[in-house]
Amino acid sequence: MPNITPYLERNRAFAASGARADVPEVPFVPFGQLYLITCIDPRVEPAAILGVRLGEAIVARNVGGRVTPAVIKDLAWIVHLHENKTPDADWFEIAVIHHTDCGSGLLADDDLRAGYAARGGWDERTSLRMAVLEPAETVQEDVAKLRSAPELAPGIGDIAVGGYAYDLATGELTTVVQ
Repeated sequence: MPNITPYLERNRAFAASGARADVPEVPFVPFGQLYLITCIDPRVEPAAILGVRLGEAIVARNVGGRVTPAVIKDLAWIVHLHENKTPDADWFEIAVIHHTDCGSGLLADDDLRAGYAARGGWDERTSLRMAVLEPAETVQEDVAKLRSAPELAPGIGDIAVGGYAYDLATGELTTVVQ
């Protein structure tokens, strides 16, 4: 049986439940006014650790939950939509979440990083910068990137941008940057 089979069964149950009727009508503008940036690690699933429901938040996931040029470009579109489609909304928030025991930390290993670069991944310098070894430090860097990204100006000044560290051992999320 393919790995996706039980998920297809769950999807049929979801489709029959009518839960999709609760999603917002404006595309890409979540009713929770929240944009989450977090890691692809399956141990850091926003629905599980934060209780995020369908339509409540936009969730961008990548290796380490890092703010990359691609994340900034996607976010520029969302900020633009927010400013033009929901101008009466009094707030919008971006939350960057990094976590302990992140697999991106393996990018700090010289041999693994060199092999990844040779394979066509990020260059070694970029790869090393992507490693999340100390979530409280890297999340501060990424919040600063968002606040200074020209693609997000001037709207970013009106948006709350926070940074958080998730501890896999305790399950607790700690505010690092408010």
